[in-house]
Amino acid sequence: AWEAGLLLSVALRMFFQTNNPVWATMNEVNGGWNKTGIALGLLALADVVTRRSDEHAEVRAAKRSDLPPTAATAQRRAAWVPTGLGFGALLFTLHSMYSDSAIIGRWSWDGYPSTGPAPVPWGGLVATALAGGFSVGHRLELATGMLWWSVASAGACAITLVPGWSGFAGGLVLAAYVGSVTRSILHAVARSPPGRTFFVGVLWYNVLVLAHVWVVAYEFVPGGPLLRERTWVVMLATMLSLYAGVRAARASLVDRPGGARHTAVVTAAGPRSDRRRARGVVWAAAILGWAAMIARLPAATRSPVPFHEPERLITAAIWTVHFDLDNDMWLAENRIIDAVRDLEADVMGFLESDTERIIMGQRDWTQRVAEELGYYVDYGPSPRKHTWGCAMISKFPIVNSTHHLLPSPVGELACAIHATLDVHGRPVDVIISHNGQEENPLDRRLQTTELARIMRESMNPFIFTGYVVTKPHAENYKILYDQGRIHDIDPTDSDRWCQYIGYRGLKRVGYARVSRGTITDTEIQVGKFAVPQPGEDISAWAPSYKRVGEAHYAPEYHFPKVFRGKGVRGHFYHVFKEPRYFD
Repeated sequence: AWEAGLLLSVALRMFFQTNNPVWATMNEVNGGWNKTGIALGLLALADVVTRRSDEHAEVRAAKRSDLPPTAATAQRRAAWVPTGLGFGALLFTLHSMYSDSAIIGRWSWDGYPSTGPAPVPWGGLVATALAGGFSVGHRLELATGMLWWSVASAGACAITLVPGWSGFAGGLVLAAYVGSVTRSILHAVARSPPGRTFFVGVLWYNVLVLAHVWVVAYEFVPGGPLLRERTWVVMLATMLSLYAGVRAARASLVDRPGGARHTAVVTAAGPRSDRRRARGVVWAAAILGWAAMIARLPAATRSPVPFHEPERLITAAIWTVHFDLDNDMWLAENRIIDAVRDLEADVMGFLESDTERIIMGQRDWTQRVAEELGYYVDYGPSPRKHTWGCAMISKFPIVNSTHHLLPSPVGELACAIHATLDVHGRPVDVIISHNGQEENPLDRRLQTTELARIMRESMNPFIFTGYVVTKPHAENYKILYDQGRIHDIDPTDSDRWCQYIGYRGLKRVGYARVSRGTITDTEIQVGKFAVPQPGEDISAWAPSYKRVGEAHYAPEYHFPKVFRGKGVRGHFYHVFKEPRYFD
């Protein structure tokens, strides 16, 4: 039941684009099924409370029959400390790596051309690997063997260190291993002192959860530098703890004190009919997950269509969404989708976007945005790269994208995506970036210098959208625009600090700033550009800073009117109160 429940949860999240509809962060507005979840929980509680006493006796008899025989008693007690450590590591691995089908795919993602599996449909392989592991869990001697743990350790090393399909394959091996040892570790827990064992297990689980956050949040937590960018340490501790738990389970379930084997449990951990029924439920859940993948495949693989193709326009925007949460900590992707749709953004960067961690819900909200609105998506640096994330969606094909970890000797690790897009038949480069904190001037200067180098060395038209943390015309501003050989979209806009837009080789049409509404954390900035014809010489292009009225351009060039005045859903043109247009 425990195994089937996990897989059913994974399958459910596949249908709901990685969200769990009964989460506390969901409600009726953002697609939650909270009332349904409460009703099902009450039904389950009523079933337990009203269960007949003879059924309880049957359960106790089944548990007794599941224990290995010994000369004195019906069970041997497992070593509770290693069992607790193994139990905590098991909980952590299943939660951090396999509670959603997209996690290990995003761990192994490394940009375009596609260097890793897309969540749809390849998330189905995760459910298959888990189901396969759960199905062989009754073969205790195999599951608890040193050889199988060594193979799983190689898989753990691959998913931690290797990008692309090889890393993903390693994650699948680890999934099969964790599934196969789940039953053994749970049986060992049942044979251990419950209070002490669960205390050690839950404590160790929480230590691992904190550690896997410490690796990226090191600047803000006590002792953070000890785990700075050291996901491999967390994975090593997890695998050693699993090994301790598995060996304790093996000693309790398989090995006799004199070296003999408990043959009754080497191939069986319960009645054969129960095992067949359990395997059936597990595989039914995996098939349900594949059904979700197949149902979502058309939306996930359709070719996006840019806005305003005849006018050869590209609308680029940047938004720091702070992990897809609003001011009241509800999930905000519904309103993000509405805002992006209304903006008619062809390319959009999202900062602080990596939600594939336990504290963020282990979800990939970019899938829903891309599928519902029709975009290509680059998730950005993977969770194992130790950043808070920067993602990009694009209506134009992504020819190539490189994920950069910007120089950060002091503070939090800064990220950037440098992508080349096929924009109306012409290559256009785009950068999405998030620089470090105000408190770390050295980091910000080094990061800005690196961004300028990337832009300076590109020969393509360029759009920069990023979080720079500087005043207009200050030192870092000059490094970015002068050394990067780009132009500020509006150098007269003095009310900026975090987000900036720059460009070159394109004709700037307009610039707008849109309030964030109740979605944390920063406003939306939008730039609209016209793209030269393929082969057109752009070497002599220079920006014009002459402002013109909206009527200067045809309606197709205008920013959406829905954001004028009071706007919609809390989003409206602010600072200037309206878009600015340029000759």
